[in-house]
Amino acid sequence: MPAVLPEYMGYDRTIAVFSPDGRLFQVEYAKEAVKKGTTSLGLTFKGGVILATVKQPMDLAVTKSTEKLFKLDNHVGAVAAGLLADARVLVNLLRVKAQVHKITYEEPIDVWSLAKSLGDRMQVSTLYAGLRPFGVSFLIGGVDHAGQHLIESDPSGMLFEWLAYSIGRGAPIANKVFKEKYKDGMDEKTALKLMMEAIKKSEKVKDTDSVEIAIIKADKGLTILPDEEVKKLL
Repeated sequence: MPAVLPEYMGYDRTIAVFSPDGRLFQVEYAKEAVKKGTTSLGLTFKGGVILATVKQPMDLAVTKSTEKLFKLDNHVGAVAAGLLADARVLVNLLRVKAQVHKITYEEPIDVWSLAKSLGDRMQVSTLYAGLRPFGVSFLIGGVDHAGQHLIESDPSGMLFEWLAYSIGRGAPIANKVFKEKYKDGMDEKTALKLMMEAIKKSEKVKDTDSVEIAIIKADKGLTILPDEEVKKLL
């Protein structure tokens, strides 16, 4: 990220004012926080989506107590990179949104509607003095009546839909793997193989406790793979 010149320091300390060249420095800093987080990945395949994330190992810590992969509803989930405290708060909002929609309309919420709710909430935090942007990015994956979706939401609240994408510190390497080897319409087995290749090349994985993988399909909903299956893939 470009250095902040002395004449820009006033803009550096507030979220609600653009710099003369059109930058919001606090949003840029939030994106830097995302880049320091461990890698999270998403990949679409024919009829479904794979979400995966790598956790930071810590001595004596119970790895399972750190959440980076979240079930939002039976048909949609998310992985995060960045400040996980921010992620937890936003995930709670999304879960409530999904359940309210189901109770109100008697049908599951579609993936894009849920992603837009997240993007709207994150964007609000870039508008007002006294707030800071959320220092986290998400990959929301799910299957609805329109097919499979993988949607990124960054700290600015911007939404992007991808066929395959990664966020966090290993993103440059993982995204290079996806760009070179991803093929539209691949089956689940091939997609899992590609996902594991991206994880291995982007992060030094020591054990299965550090890796979480979820598969979302129209007929089965969201399934988090048990450690035994993850170990076989590794």
